[in-house]
Amino acid sequence: MDLILWRHAEAFEAREGQDDLDRPLTPKGERQAARMAQWLARQLPAGARVLVSPARRAQQTAQALEGRLRTVPALAPGGGVDELLHAARWPDAREPVLVVGHQPTLGLAAARLLAGSDAAWAVRKGAVWWLRARERDGVRQVTLHAVLAPGML
Repeated sequence: MDLILWRHAEAFEAREGQDDLDRPLTPKGERQAARMAQWLARQLPAGARVLVSPARRAQQTAQALEGRLRTVPALAPGGGVDELLHAARWPDAREPVLVVGHQPTLGLAAARLLAGSDAAWAVRKGAVWWLRARERDGVRQVTLHAVLAPGML
């Protein structure tokens, strides 16, 4: 199974009284999302599921893909790793799953799956971490297939 973790692109800071879920992308964030979406559109296998946080900045990031998206409330800021993995059906999904979400959850998920650690790894805004799980000799192995930040494109 492939699990692709995509952190939302750069967003405006919350204005006084603004709900955190309503923060939009900055113009720079819009460009970051568009660049990463172009790369992902070329890389994602057909049939990949796209799961997105309900936060406006995550929705805007994912919409750059111009595909079918599924909003998952459990992926909102403050959501946990277990909820993310459950939504993605890790490691048993037959199709690749792209999750558009937030820190620290994405970094925590990467650390757990790759190192068995509860460390809060940093995932840059707009970056993608592509993980792959395979069975070899009856043992599940998780490898890092790719890490890409918008500035690398």
